[in-house]
Amino acid sequence: MAFSKVTHIINDIKLGKPASIYFLFGDEPYYIDVISGYIEQHVLTEEEKGFNQTILYGRDVSVNEIISTAKRYPMMAERQVVIVKEAQDLSRTVDQLLPYAEQPQPTTVLVFCYKYKKFDKRKKLYKAIEKNGVLFESKKLYENQIPDWIRSVLASKGYTITPKASQMLVEFLGNDLGKINNELEKLQIISKPGAQFTPELIEENIGISKDFNNFELQNAIGSRDVAKAFKIIQYFGHNSKNHPLVMTLALLFSFFSKILKYHALTNKADAARALGVSPYFIKDYQIAARNYPMKKASKIISAIREIDMKSKGVGAGNITQGDLLKELLYAIFN
Repeated sequence: MAFSKVTHIINDIKLGKPASIYFLFGDEPYYIDVISGYIEQHVLTEEEKGFNQTILYGRDVSVNEIISTAKRYPMMAERQVVIVKEAQDLSRTVDQLLPYAEQPQPTTVLVFCYKYKKFDKRKKLYKAIEKNGVLFESKKLYENQIPDWIRSVLASKGYTITPKASQMLVEFLGNDLGKINNELEKLQIISKPGAQFTPELIEENIGISKDFNNFELQNAIGSRDVAKAFKIIQYFGHNSKNHPLVMTLALLFSFFSKILKYHALTNKADAARALGVSPYFIKDYQIAARNYPMKKASKIISAIREIDMKSKGVGAGNITQGDLLKELLYAIFN
């Protein structure tokens, strides 16, 4: 949804139809940076930018100063661009923008980058910008939404990626879209047009092991591949900085919670949507559900909680991460 709306906003700018006001807000800074960056780079020519492009920072200016700047007329250009970065620092006074938002300067493109904050839809200012400009809320994606986002971003540039490769990126980088996009751009630079990104490519160029990661540990546990699971946690024990226990426990807790949910489903055909996973991976949950009945999955979740408490020093001495993972695997496989 966000990706398509960003594309629509940028397409309007490409057609020479920028809005008078852009108010970009929300918890995910990536799309705010994409839109404001595109406006900064493309609305004016390089010759026009010297006199007609102004970058302001919320901590350094008042709303009245922004309005005064926005009301200026462009010099030897069709329009001027005023971008207010870190506009969230103006949260206490931003309502003072209302008179301008009701009658914006038609020759100005005013951009507010209001990161990490909500914007109250009940306010008059919200409604004024909605009527006379563009409002865009940039929401954080859940981790189970990231693989589809990766595929969409790459497809728009003519590339593809295998499900395992996208899952490796999510497991390593979480839901930080900026970091993920940076890594994708690196891969595009070294790849031929139309290439498919594979686990091998990720391993060679980003440094994520295709064999020793949480995703592979989850698969080994789900299929009850005892030897592989113990081999992976041994690797984790020797590389605890790159494989923190808290991340492994969070992933396994989520995995077994989904197994419980799978058992409770009356319509297994709708399992992918119900569990919030890609249909490509639903077979892994089917296998895991056969290997771990509901009662066993519940006991494993209790064991994960216990190991989490021990990792925080509750009821345990100086136990290493590797030993805690071994203890957890014994609980899972016995």
